[in-house]
This record gives sequence, structure tokens and C-alpha cells, in this order.
Amino acid sequence: MGSNNEVSIHEAKDIPADASLPTEFGNFRIRVFHEQSTKLDHVALTLGDMIGPDPVLVRIHSECLTGDAFGSLRCDCGPQLKSAMELIHEAGWGCVVYLRQEGRGIGLREKIKAYHLQDEGVDTLDANIMLGHPADARDYRIAAEILKALNITGVSLLTNNPDKVQQMNNLGIEVIEQIPLVVGVGADNIEYLSTKVQRMGHSIDLESINDKK
Repeated sequence: MGSNNEVSIHEAKDIPADASLPTEFGNFRIRVFHEQSTKLDHVALTLGDMIGPDPVLVRIHSECLTGDAFGSLRCDCGPQLKSAMELIHEAGWGCVVYLRQEGRGIGLREKIKAYHLQDEGVDTLDANIMLGHPADARDYRIAAEILKALNITGVSLLTNNPDKVQQMNNLGIEVIEQIPLVVGVGADNIEYLSTKVQRMGHSIDLESINDKK
């Protein structure tokens, strides 16, 4: 969850960390923002100009090595990232903010420990708590700072997460529209997604999920 402490981002001034990035979903630009306090590098993928009459289509995506890179079916992260990029391509403009907040903010090693507990029957929230972490340790202040650096203050946010919407509004990014992103649902992540709905209030139609069991 977010706090009131300020965060600081830094961009290289000598040779900018800003380049074209051709992808299967179009020709994006990749721009790296360095977070001073954590020493982590976060990414903004943009397509088109960020100035227009309509709110910018935005996905704030937290790093998931297992889902994004390895195609894990335990979560819906990989399909959500790909779907967001595809939707931005179809719209002709938009932004993906990719945050280095693996495992809902607890890091890769702790996430895999949580997976071990889940293999033994613990749900995704209780697994984090049993390891001494919050159910969701993510902090969206850095995302808000990145969006402001891109002159984005009003967004159509691709998310199922009501906490993300609330945090962004509180941080000065107006969420004009929340667009659910329900993709990648399957037998291996039904319980995970059901827990997110029942215990975290995510905007996912449980009946449509249960139909896939």
C-alpha cells in the first residue's frame, strides 16, 4: 500500500535511456526512470503522443518474471501485459508503466516462497501474510511520478484492481475510466483470481471465472 513519503525519479542526461522499441504490438518507445531510494529502474512504454482530447489509455503493470517472461499459468499477468499493449496499439496511443514490484511488492524470492505455501493449499493473500508481508505491498507513487513526467494527468486505466484506482486518484492522476482486463483465465489460476475477487475486491465476473472450472 502507498505511503505519504515522497519518491524521487531520475533520468540520465548524458545519453538518454529513451529509444524506439519495435514489438509485435507496434512501434513503442521505451523510457527508463531510475528510482533513487530503491535503485530500481522502472519503464514507460509509450505509443503515439501523450497529448489529446481523450484520457490516455494506461496500464500500470507490476513486474512478474514468471508470468511475463516464462508464461506461467499460475497468474494472469503475462496475458494482461500483452492484452494491454494490443489495446494500446488498437487505440493508436497509450502508455504501459512497468514497475519493478515483483510479487505484489515482496520480491521474486519471497514470491516463490509464497508459491510453495500455495502448493500446500494456502491462498495467495495468506501466503504473503504468513511470510510476514502485507497482502499487497505495492506502492504506486512511482507510477504517478512517471505519468506526470510524461505530462499524463488523466487516464483510462486498464485494471481490475480498485486499490490501484484509489491510489492513483489520491496521487493526482485522475482515473476517468476504469477498464477491466480479464484475460488469461484458466484452470491453473481460477482459485488465485477468485481470491482476488473475494478478498481484494477485484473487478472480475466470478460467474464467468467459475464457468471455466
